[in-house]
Amino acid sequence: MPISWNEIRSRAREWAAESREHAEAKSFWDEFFKVFGLSRRNVASFEEPVKNIRGHYNFIDLFWKAILIAEHKTRGEDLGKAHAQAMAYIQDLSREGRGDEAPQYVIVSDFARIALHDLVDDTTIEFPLAEFHLHVNHFGFIAGYRKHKLEPEDPINIKAVRIMGDLHDALESGGYSGHELERLLVRILFCLFAEDTGIFDRDAFTLFLENHTAPDGSDLGPQLARLFQVLNTPRENRQKNLLEELAALPYVNGELYAESLTFAEFSSDMRNRLLTCTRFDWSRISPAVFGALFQAVMEPRERRQIGAHYTSERDIFKVIGPLFLDELKVELEKAGSDARKLNTLHDRLGTMRLLDPACGCGNFLVVSYRELRLLELEILRRLFKKPQMQKRLDINTLLKLEVDQMHGIELEEWPVRIAEVAMWLMDHQMNQRVSEEFGEYFVRLPLRKSPHIHLGNALRIDWNAVLPAGECTHVLGNPPFVGKQFRDPAQMADMQTVWGEDNGGKVVDYVGCWYFKAIDYIKDTAIRVAFVSTNSISQGEQCAVLWKEVWRRGAPVINFAHRTFPWESEARGKAHVHVVIIGFSLASVNGRRIFEYDNGATEPTVIKAARINPYLVEGPDVLVESRSNPLCNVPPIVFGSMPNDGGHLLLNSKEKRELLLECPEAKKFVRRFVGSEEFINAIERWCLWLVDAPPGELRRMKLVLLRIEQVKEHRESSKRETTRKLAETPALFGEIRQPKSRYLLVPRVSSEVRKYIPIGFNPPSIIASDATLVISKATRFHFGVLGSTIHMAWVRHVAGRLKSDFRYSAKLVYNNFPWPPDVSDAKRAAVEEAAQAVLDAREAHPDSSLADQYDPLSMPADLAKAHAKLDRAVDRCYRSQPFANERNRIEYLFKLYEQLTAPLLPTPRPRRKRSS
Repeated sequence: MPISWNEIRSRAREWAAESREHAEAKSFWDEFFKVFGLSRRNVASFEEPVKNIRGHYNFIDLFWKAILIAEHKTRGEDLGKAHAQAMAYIQDLSREGRGDEAPQYVIVSDFARIALHDLVDDTTIEFPLAEFHLHVNHFGFIAGYRKHKLEPEDPINIKAVRIMGDLHDALESGGYSGHELERLLVRILFCLFAEDTGIFDRDAFTLFLENHTAPDGSDLGPQLARLFQVLNTPRENRQKNLLEELAALPYVNGELYAESLTFAEFSSDMRNRLLTCTRFDWSRISPAVFGALFQAVMEPRERRQIGAHYTSERDIFKVIGPLFLDELKVELEKAGSDARKLNTLHDRLGTMRLLDPACGCGNFLVVSYRELRLLELEILRRLFKKPQMQKRLDINTLLKLEVDQMHGIELEEWPVRIAEVAMWLMDHQMNQRVSEEFGEYFVRLPLRKSPHIHLGNALRIDWNAVLPAGECTHVLGNPPFVGKQFRDPAQMADMQTVWGEDNGGKVVDYVGCWYFKAIDYIKDTAIRVAFVSTNSISQGEQCAVLWKEVWRRGAPVINFAHRTFPWESEARGKAHVHVVIIGFSLASVNGRRIFEYDNGATEPTVIKAARINPYLVEGPDVLVESRSNPLCNVPPIVFGSMPNDGGHLLLNSKEKRELLLECPEAKKFVRRFVGSEEFINAIERWCLWLVDAPPGELRRMKLVLLRIEQVKEHRESSKRETTRKLAETPALFGEIRQPKSRYLLVPRVSSEVRKYIPIGFNPPSIIASDATLVISKATRFHFGVLGSTIHMAWVRHVAGRLKSDFRYSAKLVYNNFPWPPDVSDAKRAAVEEAAQAVLDAREAHPDSSLADQYDPLSMPADLAKAHAKLDRAVDRCYRSQPFANERNRIEYLFKLYEQLTAPLLPTPRPRRKRSS
């Protein structure tokens, strides 16, 4: 284990004073390593040969494989040349196929000065040797104190998954699988980290494998079991004749090594794969990404990839920041150096209990724990900032945060074990930070306390069995992203268990179950909750269905919300899931915030809100539910006509030509047929519209008659009685709703990238399909309002989605839309004039489809200008003051909706007293 920082600093001062008087490089470096409690000969060699590009051998002054190269010059020589020489050696190593031995650090010295180059962080520090004790913390990696910048898709992490994946595959192919394989790999991972981060003596695990297991791997399984047994046995209880390497190992316990496993049968190849793992520097993998990385190890080789299960820390902070971390940092700032306030805050940290009921590999808990430990470290700095105070500290008694404050529920065993180890490793990493800060080496061994990661189905168990609600302070996490159409039978059963017989369970995404469980869990508590969720639950049909049931079970207040943004949890190159984050509690809190991502921005705009509704905007707690008739005095909207014909009454352009060649008399019965796609993209499609067609004419058109017969057969073969009944009238569409005069067509599906849904007027001769909605008595005023930005704000918040496209509906969107009340004749005329200008601008581009004209990148300038004028005219119908942005518009619309529906809404729910 590393010696204390106080001891390292003391040795550094003495060594620097003595070394300046000597001029012998080898003794210089031998004594240098003693500063950090290491014997140079155990880790590094002098005069390591390496072949240069000319084929000649050069010799590295001092070489520690995969860790550092040191080059020494006589006093006064250029250290830059020494650095260049070391870099040339690194290139030579790669050229020789020894890239795995390339170091992260280069140290150069001339007895008077010393410089450290970190090749990963690309940093350099140079100083006089006399000041070595002031800068010795930068050399902490030698003793086992490591700091690294960590990224999930760093090549280091990719390599880690590859080499562990190779070991996993070799063991599995040998018949060692399932629970025992998972347990074995977790234990090996802990050993690998332990010897690279100072929990074990440096290379203790590696040397044991190399020196005490047979090259053919025949005894490796029993020897690993022997080692694990030692780690599970207190030192005072160990046998006296143990190998020295085993006797030196610490007592770990913490349930990690308690279970007895069947011996794994290794081959020489499998042993070599394990030894390959030991040559990797595991200290360079952060526990914060550890779980996600090694979840990938358990994937089949062909699907194994970095990032597939990774949640970026940036996104995790979007949850934990407003949930608890921001508030704690503000409290710390207010405390300043006031000991009483600092101790109060410290006590609060010690009482926090977090629960992630869908924890996976524990990313949220690991990052939360790290951030709380960093806050605790800052509190201790302020309380004990004087060096003389630090020397008298007993760190173990001062720390209040421990891993057993973190609780999780996970469905699969491997992630559970990974989460546990990741938490222990993070705890160790933070203990190293404390050790560095206060000078005394501190490690929590044996592992007497463990994170509480429960193996089970969070939707089937009582969360109180994992963490009693009375002890919990925060619930957080990222429940599974499963849409209603993708649920498997087990998940459907989960939904029924949580929802009961309520039909809402068939509509809402799987994540909705966690909201119900959370509401039941936090009753009569001040627990705060935050979940990452599919954005479907805050828009469209799901929003009303979910929140109506949530309100029935409790009265949650939304404290903060991240509106829709892409969740960076997929592998590179994969489509992102669009999510929201909703933070809520039963007790009201101060400082509610909405995080808005305008125009795809990666950083949000933060908006203070007095009240946040389920649509994640500032506004009243209203729910927009399906309505059979329009809320306002406007023409009704209906579906277009549905063929229900098996495609036999429909024609593409080629089929139309062939039909009319054989039956020219059918021309008067062939009509343009448009659905959403045909209307927006100007696709030619046709149909046989045989309403009122004389029977005699039909019998003379053999091809038409053949198609009618096919329609009849299609309908007769249906399992639906209604469709079979339609076989009695096979010449007609199944449902006929075609207007007899000019009508306004609204596509039911339109791309979310468009600023406006392309709508337009059609003559009655063009048949609208049931993929569209039609308004028979629409005027230019209706066209203008429906084609405006304020209506699109309503669509974006209320409409459902088909994938990410808008799914416009009659009952939810149109019938609930708050049209402007009491519009004067002058304002109505202004809208109609602006609407006509939009139609005229479209006509000016006859060769362009509506898809072309409404593409954000190719929208014609005259059309954009006409729409901007229309937006202003429609906005003035609502109020004279302009709307600054979409948020202002939707907030206004929800207030207006509340006014229009007030007699129909239930009495407002009582609010709980605010908590501080």
